[in-house]
Amino acid sequence: MIGSDSTSLGGLATEYLQNGYFSPIDVLSSSEARALRDDYEAAEKELEDDEEKLGLLKSYPNRLLPSFDALTRNNKLVASARAILGADILVWSSPLFIKEAQSEKIISWHQDLTYWKLSDFNETTCWFAVSDSTKNSGCMKFVPASHKTKILPHNDTYAKNNLLSRGQEIAVEVDEDEAFYAELHAGQASFHHGLLFHGSGPNQTNDRRIGSAIRYISASMKQETGDKPLATQVSGEDTFANFKVAPPPRGRLLDEEFELCREDKELKKKLLF
Repeated sequence: MIGSDSTSLGGLATEYLQNGYFSPIDVLSSSEARALRDDYEAAEKELEDDEEKLGLLKSYPNRLLPSFDALTRNNKLVASARAILGADILVWSSPLFIKEAQSEKIISWHQDLTYWKLSDFNETTCWFAVSDSTKNSGCMKFVPASHKTKILPHNDTYAKNNLLSRGQEIAVEVDEDEAFYAELHAGQASFHHGLLFHGSGPNQTNDRRIGSAIRYISASMKQETGDKPLATQVSGEDTFANFKVAPPPRGRLLDEEFELCREDKELKKKLLF
């Protein structure tokens, strides 16, 4: 487990450098994690008749729910990201990945940075468990040290049971026996490198598996296309102005935030597809 002291953070950085991931980190108590989940599921209920807004909520919880914005700024998470990336950090995105109870949905083996068109590898993904994430419920799995390669070719499968935008799958055979299963209690998190081979299996339990993938990047990064997607600043300074940095949301499920998310979604479509 890790807090925010320098010794623990030094261990995180060392293990991350060696293996390409670190897990687990205690972030929120079980009751705090439950409150976060309740806030999200209440928002789902409020928007149940609006499919477009529901999709935006899942893709941009940190813009539409102040509780999720606060999560991206959590002291333990930001301190961990700083140990990996340095002081000046933005959040590039933090979508939710949800597997319903008894769901066959999976995430195929892939590398995060394959399609994002970012200028460098100064990115780390924090996977935060909003609900318990176990091997049976389809937790994240990593191939240790696979981040020491380059971006490898991927195939776009567009498979219906794949939660990735293009069903992208790394075009090399992955030995499942090598996988480390990053099981997390609700309120815990893991960090992994953008080149690390990772994926997850189906949810064979009777509860939803809900996780937020918080993508922390160095403020020095930029899109190769010159576009400026929406981002939030959570540490240090942004002297580069390579992204459209927005302040924290001023409230919950605000129309102005939905409009920001719509604009960014259209830009991300262009980048990802």
